[in-house]
Amino acid sequence: MTDATTAADRFLRHRRWFEVGFWVVAVALSAIGNTITTSMEMTRAGLPHHPLEPAVWEWSSNLVLLALVPAIVLFTRQLPLHLDTWRRQLPWYLLASVAYSLAHVLAMVAVREAVYAAAGGDYDFGGWPRQMAYEYVKDVQTFFNAVLLLHLYRFVVRRLQGEASLLAAPDDDAPPVEPVDRPERFLVRKLGREFLVAANDIESLQASGNYVNLRVRGRDYPLRSTIAAIESRLDPARFQRVHRSWIVNLEHVAMIEPLDTGDARIHLKDGSTLPCSRRYRAALRDRAN
Repeated sequence: MTDATTAADRFLRHRRWFEVGFWVVAVALSAIGNTITTSMEMTRAGLPHHPLEPAVWEWSSNLVLLALVPAIVLFTRQLPLHLDTWRRQLPWYLLASVAYSLAHVLAMVAVREAVYAAAGGDYDFGGWPRQMAYEYVKDVQTFFNAVLLLHLYRFVVRRLQGEASLLAAPDDDAPPVEPVDRPERFLVRKLGREFLVAANDIESLQASGNYVNLRVRGRDYPLRSTIAAIESRLDPARFQRVHRSWIVNLEHVAMIEPLDTGDARIHLKDGSTLPCSRRYRAALRDRAN
């Protein structure tokens, strides 16, 4: 393994801490910087204000933004933008930017009113139509900056993880090395290198937006596909759908644990678990037996 690969693996193991930490630090720096700037501008303009007011305004706005980040992450994961889909998805993103701005403003004003009331004061947001238009101009920029940042980050993560693809049919009339409609191997590109992953080695598959993560020896390799499309191309004697978002390789199943809800929990031989919904539980039990 190269140092680059080792560093990438270390990052991927701790990526959740990095993601949370990034947003917390970014929002805190934005709140601190904006507080200082707003305070200086009001002082320079000779506008009367309490010294803590700029901090209340900026921290209320940024903390609400931080609370809305998970919603943006979920939205962009469910409707990711690609070169061949961005025109179709753009109207949904514009609508989402309006929803984001509305949620941001309402929550922000509520926090400010609560803080002012606790201090014995009264917060005046101003005329709502005019102020909402003003806030939306700022919020739409924040929303799409976050969208762009998330897509760039996911692009980098896919390169570090290794992105999987199906083996294509040859360009000439020669027969393919293996069946294209029932692949026995997947091509993975990782950090400029290519290698093959055998279908037998895939422990499970999980839907993630427009991708399906192939789990192989504890690593996830994203494949651009829907879970239904890839299910139709897997060997039904080996792979079983167990959830609307999961497919499992039966050879890697160690135990099926029934749950009181009627669902089940699947324990794999590597110690990991994945869900099985009641819709697929009977079929999985029959196949396992």
